[in-house]
Amino acid sequence: MMGWRARLGFLIPPGNPTIESEMPEMAPPGVSVHFSRMVAPGEGGTHDGQEERNRAQIEHIDESADLLVKVKPDVMMLAHTASSYTLGRRAEAVLVQRLQARYRTKVATAFGSVVAALNALGAQRIALGTPYSEEITLKGKALLEEHGFAVANYCVLENVVNIFDETPERAYRLGRSADTPAADVVFLSGLGMPTVSIIETLEQDLGKPVISAASAMMWHALQLAGVRQRVSGYGRLLTSTV
Repeated sequence: MMGWRARLGFLIPPGNPTIESEMPEMAPPGVSVHFSRMVAPGEGGTHDGQEERNRAQIEHIDESADLLVKVKPDVMMLAHTASSYTLGRRAEAVLVQRLQARYRTKVATAFGSVVAALNALGAQRIALGTPYSEEITLKGKALLEEHGFAVANYCVLENVVNIFDETPERAYRLGRSADTPAADVVFLSGLGMPTVSIIETLEQDLGKPVISAASAMMWHALQLAGVRQRVSGYGRLLTSTV
């Protein structure tokens, strides 16, 4: 049976090609991953119109979830970090509670997964790197601070034309640029930017934990589904069963 240990469902932006390759890569045997695209206008992955796309995805989220729930996922994940930056802490909590009640399954967000991962790692001071605009990045910084973390430094990836065209090498450089000795953990936001292949290398070079929205999302989804298997190759978070 497909997903005999767990079925993980992800609501993803319509133009994002990255999540569908990175989630199966990290999934342990017996865990299946399933996707439904959200509704958003215009071209995805660009800075222009991102806030409008975020709001459209939130407004139409039930349309996408209605399709995803048909595969009976054990966990349903809102796989778009910047949507949480638009929502803010209170509205995000209300949305998650409403979706859980409607679909009778565990629901979480990519950003909620990041918060859970940072707490599991005992992080207090975060180095934040994003491929977003300065405006969206500052919303992410403010949301981290609202959850009780200090942002020791943040860095915006330069010369982004489309986030979905970014490379692991650029994600690696972003992590190095964002890092500061004051930070406990480096966090790479942006699920359209490929990150999982460079997390372990970046950890080795920086000598501290590194998470991305992608690695945190898979770790949290597995936790919620009751799958405690350690997954190697993607940083120390996924080798922990905490």
